[in-house]
Amino acid sequence: MNTPKIIISEIDLERLERLLESLPANAFPGKTALEAELDRADIVPAAQVPANVVTMNSEVKFSVSSSNETFCLRLVYPKDVNGAGTISILAPVGGALLGLSQGDEIEWPGPGGLLLKFVLKRYCISLSVVVIFTVKLALA
Repeated sequence: MNTPKIIISEIDLERLERLLESLPANAFPGKTALEAELDRADIVPAAQVPANVVTMNSEVKFSVSSSNETFCLRLVYPKDVNGAGTISILAPVGGALLGLSQGDEIEWPGPGGLLLKFVLKRYCISLSVVVIFTVKLALA
């Protein structure tokens, strides 16, 4: 699978780098993967991020293909996780979403060593971006 281009705003990058620097080396399982995503991202001013790109505080609607469950969550910093309706950027799903655009596909390490496949299907614009994507489990 080709790795899709990702776009991250300068402000999101700055805040995420500060967050990652403040955490111990093995603070969460996906730290290395998230750092790699930040390193390969196209960084642009916030005003130049296309409306269909997942940014921090985007609302994301997705389903897990193996269970057909659907979720609607806001991608947030750990301090903003309130349980209902939010997902941390430090969660495997959160790190996989950041910077993706409509139609992108990405495989991301999940819990227990499973490889998760994310497919962004569509979006609609309100106060934030709403992205619909599907998660498919693949064997690692």
